[in-house]
Amino acid sequence: MVMWVFGYGSLIWKTGFKYDESLVGFIKGYRRVFYQGSTDHRGTPEYPGRTVTLEPADGEVCWGVAYKISKKEDEEIALTHLEVREKQYDKKAYLDFFTESMATTPAISGVMVYIASPDKKTNVNYLGPASIEEIAKQIVQAEGPSGPNRDYLFQLEKALLQFGKFFQVLLN
Repeated sequence: MVMWVFGYGSLIWKTGFKYDESLVGFIKGYRRVFYQGSTDHRGTPEYPGRTVTLEPADGEVCWGVAYKISKKEDEEIALTHLEVREKQYDKKAYLDFFTESMATTPAISGVMVYIASPDKKTNVNYLGPASIEEIAKQIVQAEGPSGPNRDYLFQLEKALLQFGKFFQVLLN
């Protein structure tokens, strides 16, 4: 059986597991937000960083990358890796993934997505909404074992800008 994993944050540029194929595309009905606290990678318990999670949003889409893992052994290794890496994300969803903006039928159904919910009982690191100034200040100041929080932001920006170049090539 084949497993697909959707990355919309650091999984876009740093998977950490073997995969057979990757596809750029999007999920519908969600938007990417810097609402999840990171006390284990991009911050500390005293000074949490901010990483992205998904928030339900009618009519919105969230672009990212879907990774196909075909071999059973690779799937087990990937799941073990992801359960540690994404441990502060308390929900898994299985969603439809699209590669064409006008498509009504998904390219892939059942893509696994890690989501940090706003439920403080199951997700103690959820920070939630804040002003853009407050979020920026927190990202600039936070640093954790995986490096400065601002590097996370810049890597995400770089990856998303690459999507733009990808789409320009497709449209020309």
